[in-house]
Amino acid sequence: MPVTIGVPAERTPGERRLALVPEVASRLIKLGAKIRIETGAGNGAQIPDADFTDCEIVADAQAAVTGADVVLTVQPPEPELLEHMKAGAVVVGFMQPHAKHALVRAMVEKKITSFSMELVPRISRAQSMDALSSQGAVAGYKAALIAANTLDKFMPMLTTAAGTIRPAQVLVIGAGVAGLQAIATAKRLGAIVEAYDVRSATREQVQSLGAKFVDTGVSAEAAGGYARELTDEEKAKQKEALDARIAVMDAVITTAAVPGRPAPKIISREAVERMKTGAVIVDIAAETGGNCELTKAGETVRHNGVSIVGPVNIPSTLATHASAMYARNLLNFLQPAIKDEQLAIDWEDEVFAGAVLTHDGEIRHEPTAKAIEGASS
Repeated sequence: MPVTIGVPAERTPGERRLALVPEVASRLIKLGAKIRIETGAGNGAQIPDADFTDCEIVADAQAAVTGADVVLTVQPPEPELLEHMKAGAVVVGFMQPHAKHALVRAMVEKKITSFSMELVPRISRAQSMDALSSQGAVAGYKAALIAANTLDKFMPMLTTAAGTIRPAQVLVIGAGVAGLQAIATAKRLGAIVEAYDVRSATREQVQSLGAKFVDTGVSAEAAGGYARELTDEEKAKQKEALDARIAVMDAVITTAAVPGRPAPKIISREAVERMKTGAVIVDIAAETGGNCELTKAGETVRHNGVSIVGPVNIPSTLATHASAMYARNLLNFLQPAIKDEQLAIDWEDEVFAGAVLTHDGEIRHEPTAKAIEGASS
């Protein structure tokens, strides 16, 4: 029997993405997979059922996952969906293991093998599977558009019969994938862009996009492409230098976030109060607490004439392309495990070994296991 892949519609409020797109479905079918998709699952991403040729369109989520060898999701599956999955089924998606302890326990009980896309190792070979990066690029692009849309000014310089309009000044904090995309988009919109990251190695990337790198004299390189926690002295030095640049900006886009941890507080109330009236902050770390002290997830806060925007689930607002990128990540992740139309996971492969959350009735991700066991004791 060929490997069966089930794709239910997403049920998290506001989630419009889908874990599979027709192009990727066709490639999986060529590998020998049989695919079942819940009817209407692609509506949010503007993908009609008819586009999924050679796939079986089924009436509901239960029919999509019952008996499936592999289930693909964007958001963590609802615990009740697990009830319809067979023991030993494989689930792949964003699992949010730091927050979804009940789901993790349920997957252990059901002996579900789950892979969390947040846990895919950040190694060269896994770049094509890095869903955090693909969705981060979407968020960074859209953040620059949100800033432009919220700002009561033009982004580019305009020379008109009524005089010259100066370009907006934009500061991007965090030069990971999201930050670099925000820089590139703000530059394309014609703004004068500066950027800052505690990792000094990002300077060349920032400058290659035509932005000025803000040097605060603080560097915090760490393993895995992330930044380490700053000391109190380093935080004070960083704050003084950054606050001075924030004060003169028309728009600030903050992108500093590490999965599973609260977002670092970089912009204080005092820094906001030094900003120009009409300035804008777009905080794409809002869902994990925000980089600005005043951010509220899902809201736009007005403080002292400054608008602080806290968007949530930004990739869902560009669901068509976000879904396509995410589905390709899943294809590249799954492809090595489908051989001769069968699912054969190589547990010696560091990608599978690094991304596994639960397997064979155990929590295989050590930090999650410690967090859940600690909460239970």
